[in-house]
Amino acid sequence: MARRAAKAKPSKTLEQTLWDAADKLRGNQEPSEYKHVVLGLVFLKYVSDRFDERRVDLKDELAADGIKPERIESFLEERDEYTSHNVFWVPEFARWGHIQSLAKQSGIGQELDKAMDLIEKENPSLRGVLPRNYGRDGLDKRRLGELVDLIGSIGFTVTDDHGADDVLGRVYEYFLGQFAGKETGKDAGAFYTPRSVVKTLVEMLEPYKGRVYDPAAGSGGMFVQSAEFVKAHGGKRTDISVYGQEFTDTTWKLAKMNLALRGIEADMGTHSADSFTEDLHPDLRADYVIANPPFNVSDWWDAKLGDDPRWKYGTPPQGNANFGWVQHFIHHLAPNGTAGFVLANGSLSSKSSGEGEIRRKLVEAGLVDCIVAMPDRLFFNTGIPVSLWFVSKGRDENGHRERRDEVLFIDARKLGTMESRRLRVLTDEDIEKIAGTYHAWRNHHGAYEDVPGFVKAAKLDVIEKHDFVLTPGSYVGAEESEVDDEPIEEKIERVVGELLAEFDRGHKLEDEVRQRLGALEK
Repeated sequence: MARRAAKAKPSKTLEQTLWDAADKLRGNQEPSEYKHVVLGLVFLKYVSDRFDERRVDLKDELAADGIKPERIESFLEERDEYTSHNVFWVPEFARWGHIQSLAKQSGIGQELDKAMDLIEKENPSLRGVLPRNYGRDGLDKRRLGELVDLIGSIGFTVTDDHGADDVLGRVYEYFLGQFAGKETGKDAGAFYTPRSVVKTLVEMLEPYKGRVYDPAAGSGGMFVQSAEFVKAHGGKRTDISVYGQEFTDTTWKLAKMNLALRGIEADMGTHSADSFTEDLHPDLRADYVIANPPFNVSDWWDAKLGDDPRWKYGTPPQGNANFGWVQHFIHHLAPNGTAGFVLANGSLSSKSSGEGEIRRKLVEAGLVDCIVAMPDRLFFNTGIPVSLWFVSKGRDENGHRERRDEVLFIDARKLGTMESRRLRVLTDEDIEKIAGTYHAWRNHHGAYEDVPGFVKAAKLDVIEKHDFVLTPGSYVGAEESEVDDEPIEEKIERVVGELLAEFDRGHKLEDEVRQRLGALEK
């Protein structure tokens, strides 16, 4: 009997290969702690590679200028020759070549901590950002050395096989996602918004140029995707100015590293802080707000928030921060700005503690532009379905058609593909369907049409009849069923015939199985 050819396994990407190797070296480390170990090393390798790359270019420039070889070496240690090219200055004992040479020694942890210290001292924008816990007793130094060797095997300069910072960005992004999936507990993966959700928000908002703000920035994914959007549409990263804030200190550090390695200049404040009680950008009025704030936070209130000017549409309940976030976003919008953000579905219909009244005022003020009901299991830390809100100021004159008297409702709950048993992702086609529908409705001459079961543009009087409940399913209606004009007698005859044919096929399969089993017993 001919042997069946083995099915070829799909080759792993660089990111997958690196992750698999790094995860094996985790040992007894919790993912929530280990991610700082790994991502800190990836960042160190990146800044060192960029430094080495600039060093080679500088050496060539000096030689071309006729500088004598014996003098070139001193010029290569001129700090300004690096920082003027937006390259971090890396002191000698923090360079990867030095670190790599010590990978097999028991003191590798302490050497890494020293390297991080040296880089922070020489680069003010990284002050207080890099991890310095490599020398701790609980971290296996043999495994740490092997991790250094692993990351050292990948080059991130333009002359390497793997390209430049865009590849490092992919590795960093992939690792963030993998760590988010590995963590457990209530706040697992809270630092990371899955890429397909971020991409949906960005594609709908279209932040081509202006100020972009995220007051619940996590590890900075919203800014990264916004910069990628601008680049994909022929713009420059400098076309957008980035402002953010993050409450958790370790996550704030992840964001600073994530943005630095991509060359995105961001004002994340000088420290981590609570956006409600310590607003680090009080005077900012952004063209775009894009955020995934924590859902249904119950312990957010502080007495000093009682008369806060942000609560223009009503004081949010002390037991739920959802409408605190919504009004914080609106407060920070420029006169023609638009915000896109994720909220728990309860925010669409809740009437407890004045939430229904706040929602009514937002609609009547002409701020609510679009609501998208999303499918479930899009996030690592919760399986519940969520909604995307888009609120916009100046909807009669902000570059699109006037739409103050209506709201677009999109029911996208049936979209998405299960990537694993836990996580659903939206494909590029799904995202285009959602974003394209929004743009067709919002833009001049967009050729928009309602689609039963998927999208509906509802006038304010209709929303009022629904008591200002904003659940898309209440507006889009049911899908149109296909016309079935087959006579009932013919349908019964056809279905019975198909069923009997299946019975016959089942009997034949049963007989064949019996014969083969009998042959095995002889």
